[in-house]
Amino acid sequence: MTSSSQQRVLSGMRPTGKLHLGHYHGVLKNWIKLQHEFDCLFFVADWHALTTNYENPHDIQENTKEMVIDWLASGVSQSSSKIFVQSMVPEHAELHLLLSMITPLGWLERVPSYKDQQEKLKEKDLATYGFLGYPLLQSADILIYKAGQVPVGEDQVAHVELTREVARRFNHIYGREANFEEKASNAIKKMGKKNAKLFKQLQKSYQEKGDYEALKVAQALLESQQNITITDRERLFGYLEGGGRVILHEPEALLTPAAKMPGLDGQKMSKSYHNTIALRDDPEDVQKKLKTMPTDPARVRRTDPGDPNKCPVWQLHQIYSDDSIKNWVTEGCCTAGIGCLDCKQPIIEAVLTELAPIQERAKEYSEQTELVRNIINEGCEEARSIAKKTMEEVRHVMGLSYK
Repeated sequence: MTSSSQQRVLSGMRPTGKLHLGHYHGVLKNWIKLQHEFDCLFFVADWHALTTNYENPHDIQENTKEMVIDWLASGVSQSSSKIFVQSMVPEHAELHLLLSMITPLGWLERVPSYKDQQEKLKEKDLATYGFLGYPLLQSADILIYKAGQVPVGEDQVAHVELTREVARRFNHIYGREANFEEKASNAIKKMGKKNAKLFKQLQKSYQEKGDYEALKVAQALLESQQNITITDRERLFGYLEGGGRVILHEPEALLTPAAKMPGLDGQKMSKSYHNTIALRDDPEDVQKKLKTMPTDPARVRRTDPGDPNKCPVWQLHQIYSDDSIKNWVTEGCCTAGIGCLDCKQPIIEAVLTELAPIQERAKEYSEQTELVRNIINEGCEEARSIAKKTMEEVRHVMGLSYK
């Protein structure tokens, strides 16, 4: 994999409308960090929304707008990343179609989430091609940008592995161009005698001894070459590893920390559990939700001692409170020295403090819908320019470049 592709990160989110603190702590804070370290593309996965909710598309456009406003308000920046909508870059669909021609059916049927989702969503008719094929659409989303890093949780690693297998199969079928060995040899000569000799030594070390350090050094050497074309470089990346020309790059899963944001009932924060605090909830509503949170069932009366480990509020203290407050809570709860409302007050203040700047920025963006539309359109143009280049290569190797 080239170092340039390793520097590109792609991640998306289905348009579910306004976001909550679970999204902020589980995804957005990570995106905000990554956008300052990598070339990031963040997209609204509106086609993916149709795979499980195809009969109710009416809210997609409004949900998309509201979700992007929450991204921007949280700190995802259009100047540090590309923000776009999946369906506005039709090359995703074209690559998905072409990849479907070579992807074995068994690969899709064995993706863990395929059967899991069918079990969880029994009330929906998911016996559709779109649902079966959505992991391949995810692969197309990644491969079209030659993204090297894909931030995912543990449950999504299988999707990235499928993408790697699809890329490997595509390169195996279409990377072996006519006279490949001869073209690779000619490309090596263009590097100059010294670099050509070094490249061959590194290739031998990797292919004969499995020396991965030699592979990395050789890849860096190729990246630094000014005398070879991009096509020659991709050709040599494949030749280096004993394959054909690399057209689609194999991505790597960038494991993100497990989302630690609990809901108001102690379960994972989720709209389906009705236990969320939305990023744009009115401060009075936030206070009311937190004040009425369930606590340790053993504390029926104010004078009853409790156990923080049996209380959902304690989970929020793990996120928002420092050691001194946590010690105060532990001692006060176990001795009945403080009441449950006393315990909740630091959480209420911390959540309101966290949400205040987000809500202020969200209000500004909500009043400038044209600005939000322009940000999306500009991101789509930038994303599409990358996607078009990939599709030119794909069409060429598949014999679909008609001129």
